[in-house]
Amino acid sequence: MRRFQLHRDHDVTGISGTGLVAEGAAFSDGGAVVRWLTGTRSTVVWDDVEDVHKIHGHGGATRIVWVDPPGEDVELNPPVTAVPSRA
Repeated sequence: MRRFQLHRDHDVTGISGTGLVAEGAAFSDGGAVVRWLTGTRSTVVWDDVEDVHKIHGHGGATRIVWVDPPGEDVELNPPVTAVPSRA
């Protein structure tokens, strides 16, 4: 899984504002999810990140900014360290 953000330089619709407007993740099977951080919050599932950009890129007004570098996927199930009990 690789994380990304949507940064909007120009708000074409007048709804979402500018700056960081959404967070997302691209999955290893190609799928993607976007969580909108705007006044009306929502979560949307996509077939791929390219579709996200086709719909929400608005001709360059919105950029996909990758949080994780290529090839450095986020580990989904990090090892759990046992916490000693207080006896």
